[in-house]
Amino acid sequence: MIAVAEIAKMIDHSILHPVMTDQDLAEQCDIAKKYAVATVCVKPYHVKQAAKLLVNSGVGVCAVAGFPHGNSTIEIKVAETLQVISDGATEVDMVINIGKVLQEDWHYIKEEINRVNLACINNGAILKVIFETDFIRDEHLKINLCKICSKHKVAYVKTSTGYGFVKGEDGKYNYTGATESDIILMKKYCAPEVKIKAAGGIRNLMQLLRARELGASRIGASATPVIMMEALGFKEH
Repeated sequence: MIAVAEIAKMIDHSILHPVMTDQDLAEQCDIAKKYAVATVCVKPYHVKQAAKLLVNSGVGVCAVAGFPHGNSTIEIKVAETLQVISDGATEVDMVINIGKVLQEDWHYIKEEINRVNLACINNGAILKVIFETDFIRDEHLKINLCKICSKHKVAYVKTSTGYGFVKGEDGKYNYTGATESDIILMKKYCAPEVKIKAAGGIRNLMQLLRARELGASRIGASATPVIMMEALGFKEH
């Protein structure tokens, strides 16, 4: 049986919603410390504050780059990566250029991933590459991304941002996030040393454990208190 502490260290506690204030950040960092999660995942301008709030806590700071839609130029993504690392982040979750993937401009994608990854490695951080699987649904495209990430030895591939909203027939927007089939595909086509982060829609312990069973070693979640309370109850039984 997996220990509660191991479950906690699978979680990147997400503090990314656009309406979250500095006070929200402080409250959510307290939650992250309470449960001793792996990291908090924060917006770039919150990195300095999060690093101060979490000093000597054992909880790391993960920052997003090109978030949530991956539309920044490569140069801006590199600059943003360097900035957040300078501010205290040790992990960077970067959204790829989705349009370039859909048009199969692999030269561009390889350059983007390589340059951002080198910016991380050369400055003591690790990179997680976000595929945004709600937008990139073609299996062939996802397989190619796995192979590129493996070639450039990124630390993680990640399913989703949680903000990949797709317009439905009723005109409303929604997202799916991490799916079992995407985790399985990533596990199959990434090199063994490339880890998998499942994010988007993981809201309870059962979903976390299922993602782990399929090969994910890190989870992006805002429902950390729910997951951890279930884990504590799960341990007692």
